[in-house]
Amino acid sequence: MAPATLTALAEEKTLNPSFVRDEDERPKVAYNQFSNEIPVISLSGIDEVEGKRAEICKKIVEACEDWGIFQVIDHGVDAELISKMTRLAKEFFALPPEEKLRFDMSGGKKGGFIVSSHLQGESVQDWREIVTYFSYPIRNRDYSRWPDKPEGWIEATKEYSDKLMGLACKLLEVLSEAMGLEKEALTKACVDMDQKVVVNYYPKCPQPDLTLGLKRHTDPGTITLLLQDQVGGLQATRDNGKTWITVQPVEGAFVVNLGDHGHYLSNGRFKNADHQAVVNSNCSRLSIATFQNPAPEATVYPLKIREGEKPVLEEPITFAEMYRRKMSKDLELARLKKQAKEQQLQDLEKAKLEAEAKPIEEILA
Repeated sequence: MAPATLTALAEEKTLNPSFVRDEDERPKVAYNQFSNEIPVISLSGIDEVEGKRAEICKKIVEACEDWGIFQVIDHGVDAELISKMTRLAKEFFALPPEEKLRFDMSGGKKGGFIVSSHLQGESVQDWREIVTYFSYPIRNRDYSRWPDKPEGWIEATKEYSDKLMGLACKLLEVLSEAMGLEKEALTKACVDMDQKVVVNYYPKCPQPDLTLGLKRHTDPGTITLLLQDQVGGLQATRDNGKTWITVQPVEGAFVVNLGDHGHYLSNGRFKNADHQAVVNSNCSRLSIATFQNPAPEATVYPLKIREGEKPVLEEPITFAEMYRRKMSKDLELARLKKQAKEQQLQDLEKAKLEAEAKPIEEILA
């Protein structure tokens, strides 16, 4: 069970055991050992039918085929709005625990504040606090679950959500065209696009080498836009976790990554970015992730299958079912891993007891 907040735990000298990960899951690369492998793409001129558009689209498509992740600058989202969102988020996480807990989302509440994750049944906790806004479809917004402190955060989030929705749809147009489909094909495949804004706060950590801010995963949805500060901590892998890189923070940029839904719609042509977040003992880190997801009833199946290819899915399923299967699989793998670890400890204890019961002559023989 995760603690209510990380305020007190961040000041401890040792890490609370509920956050300690198995050795194979622990960070392999430092939070500030930056790599420039992830492309940074300027969107300046993307709306020009002639000129730069073709070149920009080519870079985006190559990044999606290669990593499933890239960064965009000159994206049209106002720098002042970005600065305001970041400032207000920092002010919220600096509030006393009782203020944050007014919006506690444990127990299945939709939106608000929680430590680690809203997912139930995870055996190890992530070292983070989060605030979640369910922002689209607009008719489903429940403002009673949107934190009302600091003043102005709700209005800023509304504007931010609108701007990010526009940017996401523009990027999906590029990928639709690359697949030889009409511009709106990927957006239409979402039926009624869902948007969730998750503000992540990773406090400084007493033993960052033992834990993760956010465990390794791929996003389930269509496309994610991440705003990160200059601290560093977002990491990606494309060889199933053998090697990791830390994404270089770029002031005012959005890190864009494809999720499982986008991967399946493209029949695997575009990668679903495999990533995690690490923490450090020097300072806290803030990031704002905007998840663009399909409606629960949207169909998940390749929109186009190229000649000579097989579909990556056996049959069409709904996004709700795809998500359920993904979460069930993750929890089952974690359960089996925990079970194997417990069995190993039992076997070691049994071997120790058997050795202690043997006569010394038999042991030395």
